[in-house]
Amino acid sequence: MKFNVSAQLEYNISSASTLVLNIHALRTPEQTVLQETFTVNPEVRIEELQNIGGENRSIRLEVPDACQLKVNYTALVNNSFVITNHRKIQETPVSQLTPEILPFLSPSRYCQSDKLYRLANHMFGDIDSPYAQVMALTNWIRTNVLYLSGSTNAQTSAYDTVTEQAGVCRDFAHLGIALCRALTIPARYFTGYAYKLKPADFHACFEAYLGNQWVLFDATGLAPLNGMVKIATGRDAADAAVASIFGNAYGTRMTINCEVAEDNFKSYFYPSGKFEGLSYL
Repeated sequence: MKFNVSAQLEYNISSASTLVLNIHALRTPEQTVLQETFTVNPEVRIEELQNIGGENRSIRLEVPDACQLKVNYTALVNNSFVITNHRKIQETPVSQLTPEILPFLSPSRYCQSDKLYRLANHMFGDIDSPYAQVMALTNWIRTNVLYLSGSTNAQTSAYDTVTEQAGVCRDFAHLGIALCRALTIPARYFTGYAYKLKPADFHACFEAYLGNQWVLFDATGLAPLNGMVKIATGRDAADAAVASIFGNAYGTRMTINCEVAEDNFKSYFYPSGKFEGLSYL
């Protein structure tokens, strides 16, 4: 399925600064970037940085002087997904998890699974299937946490979200990740472009490791799971930030878009939850 995605970002740069942007569609065996353009005005030194795990494509911009920096990214992306039945999958023992999966069991900056261990096991520990546990906690978050723009900030953690019972997509994702890890289910942060997201923005979800594959879940229910274009994954938002700024600079405008490039596929999208068990990217 093909998508046209784009991001236009503007920054007010007051002095020499370095920006690391994470807005490029990821290249994977299941997600092919057919075309893309990346322009910066004024022209500055650009370097692409790909992490060791290959789960993001960061761009480093070195801005030598004060300016109004404009960044424009567009891409045509073809991706695929499969819908599988995970209901009968049993939990994979930690002793059988590969080394690259093990870090996604541990607490991280925004996902304090150790602090939520008692809550997770009290509410979901008696469910006999790891897939059913993830579905139950996802639905619990959707029911009990209010999606409220502007209610949180860059310091808000999963533990804060449980207390405040409000947040935005990254908070929903962090809470889902923390609860999964507290149940000994590896989980990671997913950020990307999302079709039909209103208002259009970068979107955060989470993936749980079930049956030796990553399965996508979205506790917000704001976008179809098969309408995502992956940008990055990580332990939490600290690993997949859209922009990391070093210097005297701040963002002034951001415009994001994700549209289907093939009209005959527009009827193939359904609300999140329709595709339970979506193995994606």
